[in-house]
Amino acid sequence: MKIIINGACGRMGQAVRALCEADFHAAQAVALVDMNSVTDPAQRTYQTLWEFDGEADCIIDFSSPRATQTLCRYAQEKKLPLVVATTGQTPEELAMLQETAKTVPVFYSANMSVGIALLVSLCKQAAQMLPNADIEIIETHHNRKADAPSGTALMLSRAIRSVRKNLRETFGRHGQAKRQKDEIGIHAVRMGNITGIHEVHFGTDGETVTLKHTAHSRSVFAEGAIAAAAFLVKQEPGMYDMQSMIH
Repeated sequence: MKIIINGACGRMGQAVRALCEADFHAAQAVALVDMNSVTDPAQRTYQTLWEFDGEADCIIDFSSPRATQTLCRYAQEKKLPLVVATTGQTPEELAMLQETAKTVPVFYSANMSVGIALLVSLCKQAAQMLPNADIEIIETHHNRKADAPSGTALMLSRAIRSVRKNLRETFGRHGQAKRQKDEIGIHAVRMGNITGIHEVHFGTDGETVTLKHTAHSRSVFAEGAIAAAAFLVKQEPGMYDMQSMIH
C-alpha cells in the first residue's frame, strides 16, 4: 500500500513514516509532503502535494486544517482515498470533506485510536443507562497543542448528545452561576508533554461513573491512521470514521 504522508515533518507524520519503514500493514511512504521540506524526489520529500506525480494508493494527513482545500482538490483530481487525522476544521472545511466524499472515500476522525473508538461507544451506553446524570468531559494534552478543546473531546460530546439530545455544550466555568441540568461541560488542560488523556464523568446524587482513556505514545494514533488507510482503499466513495472501521 503506497501512502502519501501530508505533514510528514510533524510529530505524527514522523510516527507514520517510522511505521511505514517498519512495514506496518505493508505500508510504503512514497511521498513525504511538508511545507517545511525541501523538494527532493530522490529523498521522496516535497513541499506541496502537487509536486508529487507518482503512483499512490492513499493520502494520510497529519498537517493543519488550513490544508483542507488543497487536500480535497488533490484527492479528487488524483482519485485517491483520503485519511484526515487533523482536527480544528471550520464548518466550511468540514463541508469540503463531505463534498470530496462524493467522489472518493474519505476517512475523518478526531482521534485514530481504537481505544478512543471504544470510549465513544461506552459513553453512548452510559448516557443511555444514566439519563439524569450530570456529564463533564476533561481533556489534557501537551502545552504545544494548538486547538482547545480537543477534537476528541468534541467527538465524545457529539456521541453523548446523539443519545441525550437536550444537552448543550458549556466550555469551562467561571462566575456565580450554578450548573444547569441541560449542560455537558467540556474542559481543556494544557501542560508538559502529555500525549492525551480524556475523562468523561457521569455524576448522579448517589454515584459517579468515570470513563477514561490515556494515550501513552503517539504511535497508537499513527497505527490507527495506517489501519484506516488499509480499510479505506477497499471502500466506495463516502465518509468513514473509526466506528465504521471497527464495526
